[in-house]
Amino acid sequence: MRNVRTYSEVSHETESGLLEQVLEQQSRLSDRLSHIRAVVAVASGKGGVGKSAITANLAAALAARGLAVGAADADLNGPSLARMLGVSGARLADHPDGVRPAQSPTGVQVMSMELLQEEEDAPLRWREPSMGGFIWQSTLETGVLREFLGDVEWGELDVLLVDVPPGTDKISRLLELVPTLDQMLLVTTPSETSRFVVSKSVRLAREADVGTVALVANMTGHTCLSCGHVSELFAGDGARRLQEEADVPLWADIPFDPRLGADTDAGTPLVTTDPTAPASRALFALADRVATQMEAQDS
Repeated sequence: MRNVRTYSEVSHETESGLLEQVLEQQSRLSDRLSHIRAVVAVASGKGGVGKSAITANLAAALAARGLAVGAADADLNGPSLARMLGVSGARLADHPDGVRPAQSPTGVQVMSMELLQEEEDAPLRWREPSMGGFIWQSTLETGVLREFLGDVEWGELDVLLVDVPPGTDKISRLLELVPTLDQMLLVTTPSETSRFVVSKSVRLAREADVGTVALVANMTGHTCLSCGHVSELFAGDGARRLQEEADVPLWADIPFDPRLGADTDAGTPLVTTDPTAPASRALFALADRVATQMEAQDS
């Protein structure tokens, strides 16, 4: 069995101060979180379900409701949230109290690895020892995420949305840093494959005692704008089956709208370009559910 050393062992053997650095970052993280009413993870466990587009539109919808909103892109290798919220290419300002996040046109405070790279198409390369590289990469990714949450001057926020990349391991990593996560929205589609994968995330969130776990069904059908006919994009209804099997609430049914992806890719979330579209109305309703649950948890 491979001998994996702990932070404490590395720190004492090399006098690197690694343990002290981690503890200091964790202390800053706890202080930052004390100024945020609710931390809400938007996750899935599965890629390709439209999770980042949902995060961007939900952030804009919450801001439109008058809440102070932050959005952290936890996808370090494939960041997209800055572009989706219209701050791609923004320059971050470094202040004594921390890095100031970029502010989107909708008023959302945004932090993403994309804003730290000089070239937008530059791949992120991790430098780790040749032995145990995978283990060290995981450690490095956790450290960067800890800095995103702890070294960024978010200020006083009502809600911080964290866009979690695919994979249940990424959810576990966030839960290590934020053990008192207030809400987790698990984005799925009606497909059975999505139901199977997302069910693992439901179990993980419950085992971690996340405050509230809810489902968001995306791409649930396409309504013809000319005749009103609804076409199903997936066979079956995996989202509702998961709702019943796992006894987890379904907070939103978001119909397919090609503009949800196109507008968001252009940095203008659909909830701002066409707030009356069926998908936008569903997203605003989701924002209201999130806000209502925040009020319930405050009381």
